[in-house]
Amino acid sequence: MTAISDLDIFARVARTGNMSAAGREIGLSPAVVSKRISQLEERLGTRLFQRTTRHLTLTETGAGYFKRVADILSLCEEAEDFVSRRNTKPRGLLKLSVPTAFSRKHISPHMKEFLARYPEIELHVNISDAFVDIIREGFDLAVRIGDLGETSLAARRIAADTRVLCASPSYIERHGVPPQLADLELHNCLTADPVDVWRLSGPEGEVQIRPQGSVHCNSVEFLRELVISGIGIGLLSIWDVGEELRDGTLRIVLPQYRNAAGGVHVVYPSREFMPAKVDVLIDYLCELYGPAPYWEKDLNLDKAISSRPARKVGKPARAVAVDKI
Repeated sequence: MTAISDLDIFARVARTGNMSAAGREIGLSPAVVSKRISQLEERLGTRLFQRTTRHLTLTETGAGYFKRVADILSLCEEAEDFVSRRNTKPRGLLKLSVPTAFSRKHISPHMKEFLARYPEIELHVNISDAFVDIIREGFDLAVRIGDLGETSLAARRIAADTRVLCASPSYIERHGVPPQLADLELHNCLTADPVDVWRLSGPEGEVQIRPQGSVHCNSVEFLRELVISGIGIGLLSIWDVGEELRDGTLRIVLPQYRNAAGGVHVVYPSREFMPAKVDVLIDYLCELYGPAPYWEKDLNLDKAISSRPARKVGKPARAVAVDKI
């Protein structure tokens, strides 16, 4: 099959009627242009040009070939323009994977404004707390919360993910609050995938504990409801429980400890040749949340701290290991 570059050379020679002029347009010497035309004629098995010392004209076959080549090159140019316009103008199908709770609280309420800004974007949203291989499954973008660890994907932090230890007033009424981190061994600590270790920052620096409790689940929404119902203590994100901390449905225990790592991130296949539709969504989410996200504004964490003293409970049935990092 003839290379597009050879078709381009042929078309330029046909238009200019001069190999030197055609060569100047594309930065090739007349000798190279002449050789490429000769190779093209040999491959096609026909003469495309009549050559004299003064003139270069198309043969009848060459004229018919030129007409069709011109159409092909025009279609190639149109195709490149199509791709260029799609990469520079936000448009087309945008496939997005987002966690369940975060999407319900902090993405879906803002999509009306986003789609009004970019009416040529069509969203295809996958709601799941499961890890999604965005390259294999063809997603443009995914929102991930927590510590990303090592990843080959491009990533950008779009918001803080402050997590605090929470319990309901009813739980605190029955069990009190742990005065020290090690006293969590006396409490029912609830966890959700993928977190089985709590990495916390406190007065002694960064520590990690291995909480033990009666429930481990794969949904932060399920965990949140268990903590609200008074079953135990959970490490919960302020983006998820800000309203409950404001109205007293939940109280903070051990307020000197917060999550030590993580954040709300977007991940995507590559920073190179990123379509405009992906770029504008990332910028929109960064603009929406900012370094001080709206879910943390006007929230007085001091008022949400429980000051109820610890109650003496029976011998712990489970243990919590505390490791200094």
